Amino acid sequence: MPADPSATARRAPGPDAAPSGPARRAELRYLLGRALPFLVIVLTSLADVLTPPDERFDRFLIAAPALAAATWSARGTAAVGALAMAATAGLSAVRGADPYPALLANEVVLAVVVLAAAASSHARQRREAELRQISAVAEAAQTAVLRPLPPRIGTVDLRLLYEASAAGAHVGGDFYKALQVRDGVRIMLGDVQGKGLPAVEAASLLLGSFREAAYTAPDLPAIAQRLEASMARYAERAPESEAADRFSTVLLAEIPDDRPVIRLLSCGHPAPVVQRGGAVETVEFSAPSVPVHLPVPVDAPFTVEEVPFGPGDRLLMFTDGVSETRDASGAFYPLERRLRAWAAEPADRIPELLRADLDRFGAHGLDDDTTALLVVRDRPSPPVGGVPSRQRAAAVPA
Repeated sequence: MPADPSATARRAPGPDAAPSGPARRAELRYLLGRALPFLVIVLTSLADVLTPPDERFDRFLIAAPALAAATWSARGTAAVGALAMAATAGLSAVRGADPYPALLANEVVLAVVVLAAAASSHARQRREAELRQISAVAEAAQTAVLRPLPPRIGTVDLRLLYEASAAGAHVGGDFYKALQVRDGVRIMLGDVQGKGLPAVEAASLLLGSFREAAYTAPDLPAIAQRLEASMARYAERAPESEAADRFSTVLLAEIPDDRPVIRLLSCGHPAPVVQRGGAVETVEFSAPSVPVHLPVPVDAPFTVEEVPFGPGDRLLMFTDGVSETRDASGAFYPLERRLRAWAAEPADRIPELLRADLDRFGAHGLDDDTTALLVVRDRPSPPVGGVPSRQRAAAVPA
């Protein structure tokens, strides 16, 4: 794991970190591409010198500047082309051939190829600079939507695994947020239906709504109502947007500072797993609510589950990228069994272990947005009265 325990799978390694397997292979391919033009010149020259004069290989030197355009700058490509032209003249001198008109014709053709390759290299560099600028803007925008979590908030430590399924993306349809409020910590983790930019747009709407509601709403049902209202208002304002048609599963959590409990509200989201010592069990919701902004109106209450959550306890919140990962035989990922095996592991290592194990277990690796948030109760909090093993809050109409 990186030194920062809150680091996610999307975070780049530090300057001293060893490159990963794919990064190392990409670097080797790049270095090979840089060396290939020179290998062509050397091997072509050797073949031409070591074979009879009537077997000419100098014509292959034309490939050197063309290959250089893929990895070298325009000046570097021109330099490789000049070296290839010099090699052509040298090979002609070794053969003792009349330099005119064959050599002149070869050099003219080679010069035209060098100019074309240098122009192509210049255009490639310009496109790469534009792409780097676009990528930097996109990364800044994505980071603004979904900021990294701090390693500690209030009485809990947070350890996050987050991977977007879209190639090159830092943000997908999964979203998360943790905020310290007046009397504790409130957390949201969710998953928008579908993928792509509409899912990211819907996730940003829900994150903004949670940021506002978490500080002022009296309880979790009130936050869920605000989330529903925000999506409904957006659908009215922008009915043409694809994000307006997306529903989301959401899991809300509240950890009060003064009681060793955690309150949970599920809007159609996978139930979290709680670990106390070596015991691991999935939290059971007596009446899970429907997803946020479900197209079919459902008049159902929001029910909160209150579960014991004392010092040292861990709770793993996750999206279906974890729970619905299947192996080649179609079996689902055995999350509870894995957490029991990792009960003695430091909390810092759990996201790393989970990510590597999911990648090995899945028939197609991590092919969906994958998020897992480990919440660890750290600071002792004095008990206030007796805490029942499970206490249900009063149902609040949706």
